[in-house]
Amino acid sequence: MAKAAIVVLADTESHADHGRVANALEAAKEFAENPADEVELIFDGAGTQWVPLLEDEDHDYHELYQAVRDDTAVCNYCSGAFGVNDAVADSGVTLLDEYDGHPSVRSLVDDGYEVITF
Repeated sequence: MAKAAIVVLADTESHADHGRVANALEAAKEFAENPADEVELIFDGAGTQWVPLLEDEDHDYHELYQAVRDDTAVCNYCSGAFGVNDAVADSGVTLLDEYDGHPSVRSLVDDGYEVITF
């Protein structure tokens, strides 16, 4: 059994950013498809801006996002800092604020998750 925490920090502006989020979603989907694995997909920092985009049914990565949406969470502090807090709240995706308003990376490591960043 594998445990992976995939953290998306990539912004939404460049072609490279799009590649990073596509790879993060693919990696999360691979773990999610294995019933013995545990996966957490966390959008943090500038990556929080992806959630409103991926919620849009017309987005190229929408279907891929939907495949892992139940395993998705967003940094509460950063969603506010990057101006997407209302859109993220409207999406119903879990907001994390365990450590000073942010997801607790330490807790993930302590729980045995391999942290992978994109």
